[in-house]
Amino acid sequence: MINRGNFRQDLFIDRGAGEASEKARREAAGRYGWRVHAYGVMSNHFHLAIELTEPNLSVGMQWLQGTWARRINLFRKVTGRRFQDRFKALVVEPGSPFSGVCDYIHLNPVRAGVVEAERAVEYAWSSLPKWSRPDRPDWLDPRTALGERGGLPDDASGWRQYHEALALAAAKIARSPRPRKGEMSRGWCLGSTDFRAAMKTRMAEKGMDLETERFLGLEVDEARREREAVWEGRLVALAGKAKIRLDCLSARKSDPAKTLLAASMKQSTSMSNGWLADRLGMGPAASASQFVRRRMLSPAGADEVQQLVSIVKLRRLLAPVVSRSPGNSSPTSGATRSSLRPSPRTRRTRSTPPTCARSPGSRRSSTHRS
Repeated sequence: MINRGNFRQDLFIDRGAGEASEKARREAAGRYGWRVHAYGVMSNHFHLAIELTEPNLSVGMQWLQGTWARRINLFRKVTGRRFQDRFKALVVEPGSPFSGVCDYIHLNPVRAGVVEAERAVEYAWSSLPKWSRPDRPDWLDPRTALGERGGLPDDASGWRQYHEALALAAAKIARSPRPRKGEMSRGWCLGSTDFRAAMKTRMAEKGMDLETERFLGLEVDEARREREAVWEGRLVALAGKAKIRLDCLSARKSDPAKTLLAASMKQSTSMSNGWLADRLGMGPAASASQFVRRRMLSPAGADEVQQLVSIVKLRRLLAPVVSRSPGNSSPTSGATRSSLRPSPRTRRTRSTPPTCARSPGSRRSSTHRS
């Protein structure tokens, strides 16, 4: 992905703007499950090479750019549009072409004359210096770029060899009398002729329907099912670590167990408030959003959420619902939401004893759900 400042104006002109960009990107990667392979921020534009774990590119980029713009505008006490357009996204063939994109992003400061060739690995607003940090985030994944350099390992030796190779490439760029610009930012697809032909066929088959439904404000059924399968899988994982039984949730809309799961989902996925409220039985979508907000305003509540999210490591949860067999009982199988969400609270009887224990932090006992 690439985007520029409106009228090509400088956006990231000071340390505060750069740090705000780093923070927003970190939050977006965690929230939307992105695997970030490389990124680079220049004075008036940014590059981002990511791999999706669920179909959420548009909503994720909207959140990333909108969040950064709102924070900067609020801090500087200004209003107005920051970016020139929505964003430009290119489909890249896995393997060598994708690794080339990562190299291009890391060498961009050299092309622009911002840093000298031998100091390319020291450019602060790039993913490159973060690779070797002991606190490197889980969402930053250098293995593709390293692997395509002769299978370099993701360790100190591999990082050093990659830096050396990149320094040679940077020196070559610096010696060029007229460095090329934008060769990785043109078109819509980067890769071999066969890959481009295959992608063009897929776009011809699905592109028109996708664009039409996007224009109408709707989601394609297949994409919606896939996203909900990802959300369900994430919810099951979070509930398992928190020792919360999803089939035994309290009927209380603001139950602490529900707000813990809801806030954790909001921090680590792109799911909608409507799906969340429906799945956890939290009433209207606006109510679910308010319950989450109240929990996150509490330091203790926010800490509990962050601990749970950090325990459940980012992983690939995308599994197309259409590929599941009818008998599959997996949490991400083709079961509908109506069969998974809690039913209204039932009265206890002597002939049907309750089978669920009290939810963590709940003030009232939960009863069996059908």
